[in-house]
Amino acid sequence: MKYEWRKLEKDLYGVKTKAVLLDVKEQQFITIKGQGDPNDEDFSKRIGALYALAYGIKMNYKQAMKEVKEEQAMTDFTVYPLEGLWQQNEAGSQEALEKDKLSYTIMIGQPDFITKEMVAQALENVKIKKPNPLYDEIDFESIRDGKSIQILHIGSYDDEPESFAKLDAFAQKKGLRRSSKIHREIYLSNAARTAKDKLKTILRYQVEER
Repeated sequence: MKYEWRKLEKDLYGVKTKAVLLDVKEQQFITIKGQGDPNDEDFSKRIGALYALAYGIKMNYKQAMKEVKEEQAMTDFTVYPLEGLWQQNEAGSQEALEKDKLSYTIMIGQPDFITKEMVAQALENVKIKKPNPLYDEIDFESIRDGKSIQILHIGSYDDEPESFAKLDAFAQKKGLRRSSKIHREIYLSNAARTAKDKLKTILRYQVEER
């Protein structure tokens, strides 16, 4: 069997353009941190390092499971989408987004059956096959967003404030408020192959009772 996150985790990744409240369980990710404008080359290089490792993990797991004969065993999985935690540094303007003042953690989710040892082995392999100094900055960690609200944003990343305004209005209606300055973005589209007005991005932030 193949683990398909789109089918099995619809509560997280099947959100529509209407805000929803949810409790996000603990998930595991390979992560890498950075700072600055996401349009800069450094950001692209960090994405490249993450994807190289993500596919390395997938290939290693698939190869290891070839001998497994159990009918219900997960013998393969679809690579999760790129996600990012974003925050504007204190030095940035509070009224307008300054991309060069951003700090971020970008990540790719891993199924529950992927272990720390599997990630370490894949990392050693990919270092040999596709060298990249950024591999040493990648971590394997568990993150729990907990009580959150999210919405599907369709369109340019620069137009995201419109969808965040919908989230803010939804939170106020539900008697909630943001509990963190950090927000999460989940990129369901390939930005290099998708028109800006067709991009699909899930926007999420953590909330608490007022």
